[in-house]
Amino acid sequence: MSEQEFGFETQAIRNQLERTQFLEHSVPLYLTSSFVFEDAEDMRASFAEEKDRNIYSRYSNPNTNEFVDKICAMEGAEAGFAFASGMAAVYSTFAALLKSGDHIVSASSVFGATHSLFVNYFPKWNIETSYFDLTKPETIESFIKPNTKILFAESPTNPAVDIIDLELLGAIAKKHNLILIIDNCFATPYIQQPIKWGAHLVVHSATKLIDGQGRVLGGVTVGRSDLIQDIYLFSRLTGPSLSPFNAWVLSKSLETLAIRVDRHCENALKVAEFLESHPKVNSVKYPFLKSHPQYEIAKKQMKLGGNIVAFEIKGGLEAGRAFLDKIKLCSLSPNLGDTRTIVTHPASTTHSKLTVEERLAVSITDGLVRVSVGLETVEDVIADLQQALS
Repeated sequence: MSEQEFGFETQAIRNQLERTQFLEHSVPLYLTSSFVFEDAEDMRASFAEEKDRNIYSRYSNPNTNEFVDKICAMEGAEAGFAFASGMAAVYSTFAALLKSGDHIVSASSVFGATHSLFVNYFPKWNIETSYFDLTKPETIESFIKPNTKILFAESPTNPAVDIIDLELLGAIAKKHNLILIIDNCFATPYIQQPIKWGAHLVVHSATKLIDGQGRVLGGVTVGRSDLIQDIYLFSRLTGPSLSPFNAWVLSKSLETLAIRVDRHCENALKVAEFLESHPKVNSVKYPFLKSHPQYEIAKKQMKLGGNIVAFEIKGGLEAGRAFLDKIKLCSLSPNLGDTRTIVTHPASTTHSKLTVEERLAVSITDGLVRVSVGLETVEDVIADLQQALS
């Protein structure tokens, strides 16, 4: 059976480094800052990149190599590079590919830190961003300019769990010769592979579902090899690389990604169905609820609905804060994708510095609550949400 014929779970478990002379079954940690050379010629050829080998762990390391290779296999990518965090991956990917005068077209609903990069930092280097409303995909092309370089989106989005048609974005990127970058953090490679729909690069915060237990930070970008080469050269100079220990943890986590995400999604759907029927909830967004406005698109490009549920509690800002105060079992945390269910109220926490108008523009109402559904007994999670809403 060829490697290409192996299933997702087999790739995640069996795609690992070659064994050392000790014939270990589990891949060892390579906790070293640098690597040694046999002689002067070996060292010269290695630095001249005539040899494909590890030189310094800021460039590459066996543990980070294994992690990247697994993500590439899962996403159908040619190459990749691993980073110290998801935002290191986002920043380095854009910084490596853009120059002064370039333009980004992005979905308006993006992670808050990504938005801050686009509006507070990139303009310092004369890099402009235009936002499109992902509920109006027919307007996307009107934002494209002669200097547009990148088309960017998250799907599902954070925190409102909106969906955008990746096939449509792929077609637009191809028509206008743009680099399509998709943040696939909420879906993971198990649920969705954007490269199949035309993406050139895929970015993940591995801190979330890829780790899955709230232990380590990490990020990764995979995709077309020529683009990854530019990202690699930028990153080996600027130093945002993933640590070998975190890479080892994340690579081991990938071995259980499929089985974990299956249960996350099963639990999340039950939570979404409960919330949809609750009298104190105005609306619920979960990709695999038929009431989701982009339900058909979600079913087309996603295997499952993910573990994030967004709902609007009646009563607005104060009701959202009161809901958090009543939570007993679930965690109050800015993280997501953990084994433990986490609830957040974006309007009073992560997005509190935005104006009401700015929040509404990205579907964040005063009463919006985001639930990252974990792996607990789902009836216990629902009971906690029930008592907090009562």
